[in-house]
Amino acid sequence: MSVARPVPEPTIDSKPYWDGLKERRLLLQQCGNCGLVRHYPRPMCAACHSLEVRWIESSRRGRLHSWTAVHHPFVPALRDEIPYVMATVELEEGVRLQCQMLDAEAAALRLDLPVEIVFREVQDGLVLPFALVV
Repeated sequence: MSVARPVPEPTIDSKPYWDGLKERRLLLQQCGNCGLVRHYPRPMCAACHSLEVRWIESSRRGRLHSWTAVHHPFVPALRDEIPYVMATVELEEGVRLQCQMLDAEAAALRLDLPVEIVFREVQDGLVLPFALVV
């Protein structure tokens, strides 16, 4: 029996992010007042406390900031994928994104390795970002 992957429940603040992923676009929030780029989506700027927000498209390029090999399926739907590598990517826009690495073994990775964010539909209607070494 196959177990479904949990699906996000977009909020008013995160819906544009999830809609962007469906279009294979990585959208980030930018403060409409001071210009600070932020990720994960949230209603208020941490720098100036403005509620003004605009969405910008990421270059999808970045550097590997951190990673870990996952050997325990914390989510039953991912049992068949272990082991896999989870990464924290420092995007060119100055924010960090956590996502799964594609085609990577933890022992072969190193800090600041250049990566690109790519997209995969992991189940009907759910598109997620993944990091790929370039």
